[in-house]
Amino acid sequence: MSLTFFAQNALGGLAYGSLLFLIASGLTLVFGLMRIINLAQTAFYLLGAYVGLTLVERGMNFWLASAAAGVVTLALGLAMYSAFLHRYHADPLTSLLLTLGFTLILDDQILRQWGGDPHSISPPPMLASSIQIGTLVFPSYWLAVIGISIAIAVILLVSLQRTMLGVMIRAAVDDEEMARGVGVDVNRSFYVVFALGAFIAGLGGLLGGPITSAYPGLDGELTPLAFAVVIVGGMGSLTGALVGSLLIGLVNAFGKALFPELSYFTIFVPVALIMAFRPQGLFGRKQ
Repeated sequence: MSLTFFAQNALGGLAYGSLLFLIASGLTLVFGLMRIINLAQTAFYLLGAYVGLTLVERGMNFWLASAAAGVVTLALGLAMYSAFLHRYHADPLTSLLLTLGFTLILDDQILRQWGGDPHSISPPPMLASSIQIGTLVFPSYWLAVIGISIAIAVILLVSLQRTMLGVMIRAAVDDEEMARGVGVDVNRSFYVVFALGAFIAGLGGLLGGPITSAYPGLDGELTPLAFAVVIVGGMGSLTGALVGSLLIGLVNAFGKALFPELSYFTIFVPVALIMAFRPQGLFGRKQ
């Protein structure tokens, strides 16, 4: 195995992990703050891919279409939370079943609207080329996705650390009852976090399209990987979501390249070990 093999798979793993972060960042915050296991998070990603693709086909700029897809999933997430999930915050099983139901509804509507054929998504023309360094050739768009995801991670982390809303969210994640006791508007934090998670997932749908394409069932394939990220990184930790996403992306890439028949095994053995020896995750806190 050559250095090119390792470099190519490492870059592919980092690009795929960057996409997982766009899903897992919202998932881990919703899970950490609200104790809601939002199974619809990957469905938001898939919906964002289809909505963004439709807008691009109608002439909209790729980046604007990605943002517009995020706004659509944000509105859908807010409607879902406002009408149903907010009243079941203290009932994890009911909220889990509700998000599962919404996932099935979204999947059926996506299949009805866009059909069952896979849809390939082209990157923006300015990033459609490849970069060559020696014998290593990789798409420019992969590097752009990695950079965008890291930029989003930095924005989210700075917002959590430096803004009053971020302080409220962190306080509610650490100790919801104490936060309510000192006057923190935890309910407002719930709405913001759920909407933000839906927006980032929808935004990532089109951004990830040139790498994953868009097809029915993609959300089901991404769901176990997104939860693996949350387990590895730690519930409620954005830093953990970023590190966990990149680790899972790398393990996924090298697992498929080296042991294609055992690719899921190579991912979930480390997850099982972390659950056994550090159940709070690499960056999570003990509850």
